[in-house]
Amino acid sequence: MARARAVILLAAGHGTRMKSALPKPLHGVGGRSMLDWGLTLADSCGASVKMVVWGAHGPQVRERAETAGALTALQDPPMGTGHAVLCAKQALAGFDGDVAVLFADTPLIRPETLEAVFSALEGPVKLAVLGFEPAQPTGYGRLVEGRDGALEAIVEEKEASAEQKAIRLCNSGVLAAPASLMFELLSQVTNDNAKGEYYLTDIVALARKAGHSARAVRADASEVLGVNSRVDLAAAEAAFQTRARRAAMEAGVTLIAPETVFFSHDTHIANDVVIEPHVVFGPGVRIETGAVIHAFSHLEGAAVGEGVSIGPYARLRPGAQLSKGSRVGNFVEVKNAVLGEGAKANHLSYIGDADIGPKANIGAGTITCNYDGFFKHRTIVGEGAFIGSNSALVAPVTIGKGAFTGSGSVVTSDVPDDALALSRGRQENKEGWAARFRKAMQARKDKSTKS
Repeated sequence: MARARAVILLAAGHGTRMKSALPKPLHGVGGRSMLDWGLTLADSCGASVKMVVWGAHGPQVRERAETAGALTALQDPPMGTGHAVLCAKQALAGFDGDVAVLFADTPLIRPETLEAVFSALEGPVKLAVLGFEPAQPTGYGRLVEGRDGALEAIVEEKEASAEQKAIRLCNSGVLAAPASLMFELLSQVTNDNAKGEYYLTDIVALARKAGHSARAVRADASEVLGVNSRVDLAAAEAAFQTRARRAAMEAGVTLIAPETVFFSHDTHIANDVVIEPHVVFGPGVRIETGAVIHAFSHLEGAAVGEGVSIGPYARLRPGAQLSKGSRVGNFVEVKNAVLGEGAKANHLSYIGDADIGPKANIGAGTITCNYDGFFKHRTIVGEGAFIGSNSALVAPVTIGKGAFTGSGSVVTSDVPDDALALSRGRQENKEGWAARFRKAMQARKDKSTKS
């Protein structure tokens, strides 16, 4: 029977280098806060207990963690990573299983990597540490392995010998052990160091001294990027985007210029979708096979059906649902609206809080007037209806099946099926008016120039 799992997520750091009123763990990567990345990772590996250690300066972290179903523990004042984990001890009293310690500012660890850390504890190994090989190891603690592959020690660079500095395997800070052993070892950790802090990494040497086996688990360096500044945040975002773009292309999505397309953590794109340059996906987008997303479009909270064409320069906001074969063209914004199968809004329109029937045509410049200053109202356009250019549909209003609206109409009342709605002033032509106007204005201009 598999052992129970718990994750302790350390999120109590001040994050002063972020220079932000927002606590560091709540800054986002790929449209999701770093704290939520860690909590989701814990869920992905089957952790029955999620514990977030927060600092007194960041009550929003506690609120977000508890909203997500995590337990919380306050670290005040902060006295190092070992002390942070000890703050979670009381809440984990009675937990009989393995505990992994993660960091809320390291958002990109893959589920399979954390699974490998936990799996390392299934045999005789009692302590697993996640390591990586950066391009430049300077500044990182080194993981020293014996000839048998066992982890012997973690050596900080300032204390490492020349031989140890040549080691490429570095410490990410992430480790796991049985809960009882972890807290037993932490009780022996002292703060006899330059910073006067209790370091979690000290338990490796204590474990080896007590005869417990330890092992290093490898991760790609891009997974363990730590975020301490806005520069680091941008690097983490870039790493996420690189991962997401590759995954999309490997799944059969065509990216014309991959480096210009930006995904969110939950973007779902089926195979045979074509995405042109400079497209941004906010959270909550799902795109079915055969769709084409043209350049410079922005999508968020939208469902795009099979064979749909979007853009260029289109914006889909939350609640946009585009059915099979529908089209949304350049400079069209869709919000909380459903476009039926084969419906078209090809240019220069706002479709908000609306139901557009199958094969309906929305003419250029059409807007749904959905807001009265207090409430939103819905517009319904029937199947096969034709909305003339520059129509204003003042909601709540229903345009019947097969109905037409004349160009430039302001429609305030329901239109029956197959009817034509006209609502505009009658055109009047005043013969010779333009010539007389030009003559009078030119004379006036000439007079002012002479004076």
